[in-house]
Amino acid sequence: MKKPSPYLTFAGTIPFIACAFLLMVDVVTVPMLGSVGDVLSAYGLVIASFMAGAHWGNHLSLADDNKWAVRLPLYSNVIALGLWLGFLILSDIDFIWLLVIGFISLLVIDYSLHRAQIISHTYFKVRQYVTVIVVISLVIAALQL
Repeated sequence: MKKPSPYLTFAGTIPFIACAFLLMVDVVTVPMLGSVGDVLSAYGLVIASFMAGAHWGNHLSLADDNKWAVRLPLYSNVIALGLWLGFLILSDIDFIWLLVIGFISLLVIDYSLHRAQIISHTYFKVRQYVTVIVVISLVIAALQL
């Protein structure tokens, strides 16, 4: 990983943690931002889409005969489009549970990429820690809604 990457990756968990905390202390709206559930849902969609896009980017450097050269763009599109549709049609609480599934799915893909030596051990470790923080924050938030 490039030097600022782990710090930026962990910093990306702050809105998840903040939204979970706000919901825990019964703050349901934030001035100028709106509903905490809406803020969390939109941010979660952006980050999950970004992560799916990172998988898409990984496939570009793979040889055509690598099994992941076909799987990664397929998986990343299914996850990103599935989350986008969920964002459009589900309630906040249902979408947050879908985000939990989405982030765990993205980590499972990263685990496979790590085993295939497509992503580094350092990157995968950071992804593990960040996913745990994000999933715990989402679960706490969902239980408060």
